[in-house]
Amino acid sequence: MNRNLSLCLALVLLSIVNTFAQPVATTMPRIIEKDGRHALLVDGKPFLMLGGQAHNSSAWPGMMPNVWRAAEALHLNTLEVPIYWEQVEPEAGHFDFSVVNTLISQARQHKVHLVLLWFATWKNGSNHYMPEWMKRDAAKYPDVINPKGQPVDSPSPNVKATLDADIKAFTAVMSYLKTTDTQHTVLMVQVENESGAWGSVRDYSPLAQKMFEGQVPAALMTPGVLAALNAPVVGSGTWQQVFGDRADEYFQAWSVARYIGQVAAAGKAVYPLPLYVNAALREPFGNPTANNYESGGPTDNVLPIWKVAAPAIDIEGPDLYLNASDKVLKVIDLYDRRDNPLFVPEAGLIAENAKYFYTVLAHGGIGFSPFGIDDNGVAEKAALMTERLSPFAQEYAAAAPMMRQLAEWAFDGRIKAVVEREDHADQTIDLGAWQADVKFGGDGRANAAPVYNQATGKLLVAKLAENQFIVMGTRCHLSFQPLGANAGKAWQYLKVEEGRYENGTFKSLRILNGDETDWGGPGFGNTPTVLRISLVVR
Repeated sequence: MNRNLSLCLALVLLSIVNTFAQPVATTMPRIIEKDGRHALLVDGKPFLMLGGQAHNSSAWPGMMPNVWRAAEALHLNTLEVPIYWEQVEPEAGHFDFSVVNTLISQARQHKVHLVLLWFATWKNGSNHYMPEWMKRDAAKYPDVINPKGQPVDSPSPNVKATLDADIKAFTAVMSYLKTTDTQHTVLMVQVENESGAWGSVRDYSPLAQKMFEGQVPAALMTPGVLAALNAPVVGSGTWQQVFGDRADEYFQAWSVARYIGQVAAAGKAVYPLPLYVNAALREPFGNPTANNYESGGPTDNVLPIWKVAAPAIDIEGPDLYLNASDKVLKVIDLYDRRDNPLFVPEAGLIAENAKYFYTVLAHGGIGFSPFGIDDNGVAEKAALMTERLSPFAQEYAAAAPMMRQLAEWAFDGRIKAVVEREDHADQTIDLGAWQADVKFGGDGRANAAPVYNQATGKLLVAKLAENQFIVMGTRCHLSFQPLGANAGKAWQYLKVEEGRYENGTFKSLRILNGDETDWGGPGFGNTPTVLRISLVVR
């Protein structure tokens, strides 16, 4: 064999070796369900989104250094960041993905995943992110008309021209992601933002009025859907006949959900990433009417309509800006459904809201995200932003090393949690053979006088075995008592270890005893602490 032929064969063999030595592409992110609980699979394993969302106008390359500084300070693993229709399609049919490409490239550099927010037909009920060429043509892309015949600042969901334009642009985005994001840096996409309308419960345009006076779509006329909407089970009828005083609101919800569902279905047909929508909430108690909140979006009372009208949407997620724990906890209950994975895409950036990260985990949630993590281009806010991020950053820093474990425990239903309410009352957690008793306030020492300022205390318990638990918390004190056949019996701590997870294994830093576990049990101060606790009945 001559030397040249030998060299050629060697190069071919080297090429083959290198080809098979390339890392296998990560699998497509997807959501799975088991016994009514859900998990987001990333690289084939449950993944917990420790999220943070940038301000609305911060996703431009010149603004991103501030965002990445905030992301690093927050210890997040997933950045939620908008992409803008007006930037992606500045001229009809001409697409520019340079900003999308920058976001993906920078996320990879920072070793962070992305959730992209498609700001398109709706952003907070308005069309302000539509391209200029659409804004200039109000006749072709009209707004909702109120009962007085006046336009309101919200796009009509009943106009085919607007829908077709959004479908074309969104499928272009999804096609670009399919081609360029083979590493699956982008985990999910939010379709629109807080859709619905302010200023009119529904669209009263001639086109919409004709639809409203027609028959309710057959998909909504099943006994199960009608019962979920508190409507009588009938075979047919107009919106008014079937739904009475809720007809306007339900029609608007169907119109918006059907529109977004078609956009989502078209995009998912190109590239089947998980897709979700977010909800501007209504008051969760008292069943208020839609003239008190943004009508048409995925509020709790119309979730049955959204599930039927938009099956390509995987998640309807609540944006948590309510100011009382009973309301927030009720909302989380309402959105934790067998047919709806729990994901909180936005939470107000206040210290009290950090505790709901624990609540979401206890409900088997797949992620949590405070909104507005960067200083929004105002230099004077930088120090303030660091301070405001701190309560969330502490929780993420503690959770990050055990992220996969938390995701698996949440999916398996092993996590329970309590959060401090405004009355600072003691709370209990039923753990089967044991009851955890939780007292809030102070620095976590049982023999110290409680100090109440903000209701920020919280405790999370993951059950590893009948008598063994992983516990994480702040500003509370924990004790136990046996239940069931062992109720009333003497017991003690077999071992209380403080530590952290590394590569899926708990690493003990020290064994707590004496002052650290007397007075009934361990206390948790202002910084989250992770403990592994083993109990025994004597």
